[in-house]
Amino acid sequence: MLSTNKSIIRELYDNVFQSGNRLNLFIGINVLIFLLINLIAFFESLFTNTTPISQWLVAQLTMPAPLLLLASKFWTPFTYMFTHRALFHLLFNMLWLYWMGRIFLDLLNKRQFTFVYLVGGITGAIFFIIANNTLPALTNSSVMLGASASVMAVVVATATLVPNYAIHLLFFGDVKLKYLAWIYLLLDIIGGSSGNPGERIAHISSAILGFVYIKQLQNGQDWSTIFERQPKLKIIQKRDETKSTESVPDQAIIDAILDKISKSGYDSLTSLEKRQLFQASNKE
Repeated sequence: MLSTNKSIIRELYDNVFQSGNRLNLFIGINVLIFLLINLIAFFESLFTNTTPISQWLVAQLTMPAPLLLLASKFWTPFTYMFTHRALFHLLFNMLWLYWMGRIFLDLLNKRQFTFVYLVGGITGAIFFIIANNTLPALTNSSVMLGASASVMAVVVATATLVPNYAIHLLFFGDVKLKYLAWIYLLLDIIGGSSGNPGERIAHISSAILGFVYIKQLQNGQDWSTIFERQPKLKIIQKRDETKSTESVPDQAIIDAILDKISKSGYDSLTSLEKRQLFQASNKE
């Protein structure tokens, strides 16, 4: 029994940290931080009526709106997007991230996914800070936590890339991503759990980031190259240029494949088309 538990833990660890899948990594980090905070709070509650350690940890990870406090916690515009306190907040965000992230990574590569998640979250953080420090109706004593801004960027980016890609939903049948993205955004604006309008502004800004990024990508501008590793200088043998050209399909082929996906779905692709899409999406 013990060995079985160890093998399960090892498998989870490999899937999150060793597989190279950024979707698994980001979901894993969110879940681990949630478990850490809530397990500490649980054990504290067994011995005391207060939870000072877990509260301190949350305060170190969530992003404050006041500029002076933010300056002393300069890391929080990054850490807040991996921090959840409530179970359903985590569950809702991770389900959307998983559904849309899988489609995103079927079409594009892990560097581009990383860019949309991280920069989407940072964009939301910037506009949250601006809104809470400039708009008279908002208070700058607020804090923000959760992956909602990052997830919003991924959802809108995926729907912009393949707007007619359909997902089968129970009771609703096939629903296109462009409609799901609008529903997700509207529900967030009018029915979110937080009463702070600054978070709504943050999520809208992240949605715009996801949309603009894909439009720029379709125009040949890939902003995610800021995360690209600089190639090391190495000596290579001269290769047959014909074989090299065939190894990665050109943009016209990829555009035709993406158009086919938008009309008929990913499952309509042939094995050759899936292989070509995979080769293109893994080209750094």
